[in-house]
Amino acid sequence: MNAIDSPTLTQSFEVIRSKLRDPEFLACHGLGNEVPFHVFPYDAGSELEVRALLRDLLSEDPAGLAPGRITHIDLWELICDLCEQRGLMEKLPAFERKRGSDALLVRLQTIASPAKLVEHMRERFAAAHGDPQPGRDVLLISGVGRAYPITRAHQILECAQPIFSHIPVVLFYPGVYDGQTLRLFGSINDGNYYRAFNIL
Repeated sequence: MNAIDSPTLTQSFEVIRSKLRDPEFLACHGLGNEVPFHVFPYDAGSELEVRALLRDLLSEDPAGLAPGRITHIDLWELICDLCEQRGLMEKLPAFERKRGSDALLVRLQTIASPAKLVEHMRERFAAAHGDPQPGRDVLLISGVGRAYPITRAHQILECAQPIFSHIPVVLFYPGVYDGQTLRLFGSINDGNYYRAFNIL
């Protein structure tokens, strides 16, 4: 598909809407033995437009989309939440001045490891809805660009498999996904992940 044939972001979000109205998609049918994980790749230069379109999508009457529950989690906000829980937000600038940016990154990667982020997702989900239910629940994940390099998308997807493998998960990804390799911002090798479908 060349640039002339490429769908606009608005058209791409209509694909998401159609999926969220599709009982087959919600029930994870037709995937064989694959996990129902999907990647929504987009040009990182369109980040603000994607955020606005996602807000619009989430503000719609859920009954007009999925016959169940749509949960949205922003990875960057999740990282900030974990730091807040540990009383670290106000201490991090001083830590960086004293120890340097590399040490700060290592500290944040320890606090907000992929496993801890996904466990925090599970806790949030459970507090709001109970256990994820196939045919009813959908998880949307955004904030990948802002969360880099603290965490990587393929690590999040790998850690999420045991917990969310029976409901559709859509990762909004500011980069390229060719069905095997994730390239953040179109240029950074963000790791290999073979089990997700390109939702577009």
